[in-house]
Amino acid sequence: MANTPITFVYNGVNKRGQNVKGEISALSMLEAKNLLRRQGVSAKRIKKSPTPLFGLGAKKIVPNDISVMSRQIATMLGAGVSLVQTIDMIGRGHSNANMRKMLKEIGNEIKAGNPMSSALRKHPRQFDELYCDLVETGEQSGALETIYDRIAIYKEKAEALKSKIKKAMFYPLAVIVVAFIVTTILLIFVVPQFEEIFSSFGAELPAFTQFVLGISRFLQNNGIFVGAGLVGFAMFFKKMHQTSKAFRDSIDAKILKIPVIGGILKKAAVARFSRTLATTFAAGVPLISALDSAAGASGNAIFRDAILFIKKEVAGGIQMNAAMGSTGVFPEMVTQMIAIGEEAGAVDDMLSKIATIYEAEVDDMVDGLTSLLEPMIMAVLGVVIGGLIVAMYLPIFEMGNVV
Repeated sequence: MANTPITFVYNGVNKRGQNVKGEISALSMLEAKNLLRRQGVSAKRIKKSPTPLFGLGAKKIVPNDISVMSRQIATMLGAGVSLVQTIDMIGRGHSNANMRKMLKEIGNEIKAGNPMSSALRKHPRQFDELYCDLVETGEQSGALETIYDRIAIYKEKAEALKSKIKKAMFYPLAVIVVAFIVTTILLIFVVPQFEEIFSSFGAELPAFTQFVLGISRFLQNNGIFVGAGLVGFAMFFKKMHQTSKAFRDSIDAKILKIPVIGGILKKAAVARFSRTLATTFAAGVPLISALDSAAGASGNAIFRDAILFIKKEVAGGIQMNAAMGSTGVFPEMVTQMIAIGEEAGAVDDMLSKIATIYEAEVDDMVDGLTSLLEPMIMAVLGVVIGGLIVAMYLPIFEMGNVV
C-alpha cells in the first residue's frame, strides 16, 4: 500500500507569521512537509491523523456528492473562476468533512503543478476511469469548461436514472419485508394466545385454523433456525455476488426476465449506454475507448457483453449499427437511429436523443409500476392479515352457531 495517500495533521506558521493548522494528504511524512513548504507553511508539528473507531463520525462520499461537485465546477469555470479557486471554494463550503478533505488533496495536487486528471485518479472510488479520461481529454484540448459541463449533465442524468431504478425496486421490497415481519410477529406472539383459548373448547377446530396453528407452532419451535437460515442465505448470496463473476452474470440475465422490472432495467441499460457514448463522443474520445467506457457503465452483464462484442466488430471495420443489430440485445429503433446518425455524421446527437427517449420511458414505466403495485400490495396484505384474523375467529363463529 505504498501508493495509498496518508492523512497528516499539522501545526505551523504561514508566510505572514500566522499560526495555522489543518490536514494534508501525502504518501509519506517527508512529502507532506515538502507540500506544506510549497504552500508557504513552516510545519512545527506534523503527525498521522488518527483513524475514527469503526469509521464513526466519517460521512461517506456518495455518487450524488460527485454529481453536485461536477455541476459546481462546470458553473464556476463557465463564470471565469480559475480551477484552483474553484476547488478551494467548493471544498471550504462543503458540509461533508470527507469531501472537504478530498477536495483539499486535489487542490494541493493542482497547486503543485499536477494535472487535475492525475489528482482525480488518486481517488478511484469517487472518480472512475471514464470521469478521469474525460477530464484528461478536456485538459489536452484546452476545453475543460465545456467538458465539465458535459460531465455534469452525464452525472446528473446517471444519478436521476439510478434513483428511478431504486424507486422501482425499493417500494415493493420494503412492503414485502414489513408484511413478513408483521405476519411473523402475529404467528409467534398473537396466535398462541388464541390457541390457549381454543384448547378449552373441547371440539375439533376448522382445517384452516389448524393449518395456521401448525405454522405458528413450527415458527415457535424452529424460528431461530429459520432466522439463522435466512441470514446465512443472505450472507452467502452477498459473498457469491461479490466474488463470482459467473454468479453475477447469471443474476443479471435472470433479472432481465422478470415481468415489468426486466423491461425497466433493459430500457435503463440502453439509456446508460447511449448517454455514456454520447458524452464520450462529444468529448472527442475515440469510438473504441468510448465503447469500453459504455460497457463498464451499462450496469448489466448481458448489455456489457453485447457492447464488448460491438467494440470487437467495430475494430474489425463493421459499422456500429450493423454490430448492434447482430447482438439481438438492442431494440430495432435504436439500431435504426444509430444508422441514421452514422450516415449524417451526427452519432453523438442521435445518441443523446436515444438517451433522452429511453430515460423518459424509464420514468413513465416506474410511475406506472408504482401505481400498479400499490393496490396489488394492499390486496396481498389484506389477504394475509385478513386470513390470519379469519382463521382465529372461525372456531368462535362455529361455536356461536352451535349455541
